Amino acid sequence: MKTDNELQKAVHDELLFEPAVTATDIGITAKNGVVSLVGTVKSYAEKWAAERAAERVIGMHALAKELKVKLPTDWRRSDEDIAAAGLSALKWDVQVPEDRITAEVEDGFVTLKGTVDWDYQRQAAARDVRQLTGVINVTNEIKLAPKASPEQVRTKIESALQRSACSDARRIKVDADGGRVTLTGEVHSWAEREDAERAAWSTPGVVVVYDEIRVQA
Repeated sequence: MKTDNELQKAVHDELLFEPAVTATDIGITAKNGVVSLVGTVKSYAEKWAAERAAERVIGMHALAKELKVKLPTDWRRSDEDIAAAGLSALKWDVQVPEDRITAEVEDGFVTLKGTVDWDYQRQAAARDVRQLTGVINVTNEIKLAPKASPEQVRTKIESALQRSACSDARRIKVDADGGRVTLTGEVHSWAEREDAERAAWSTPGVVVVYDEIRVQA
């Protein structure tokens, strides 16, 4: 089990290791396994990268995402320009179904809406938009169309977990109610928790995943 000081240093080192992040303006605190990232970054893409880097550190139980995006003056764009760039990016991405997603923009805050068949399509759309200049935040409200029975969903997720590198797969319980899946149990790292959630989202018919897996000390 890491002490708070060890956890703080580990997160700091991981932020320095992540090439997409400039860690000089990011403050890190750790208390009882809860890590907080504070300060400012120059883009939403950098904020997202910093949060993902922190989540890779073993020993963290929760992450308080308090980073703010402070755009440099020459990076600021009108909502109309951001919306146009977003629609163009979505159109050129082969993983995003054409004409099924809309992007609403207000003061640099982007909301994605629509319906797709797979979670990877929803994640691809969010990835396209968060890289755009001028974006401050992205809210992904894209929905998934259900396709499978609860038993099919449960079986496919359990099989995927057994095939994956998640060493704690047998300690994860899967409950499926239609396309709604709840994951419970315990793992040793945040990365394994994300592996389990990714396996659930990769299963046909899953529209919502409630990840209640605990990260052990």
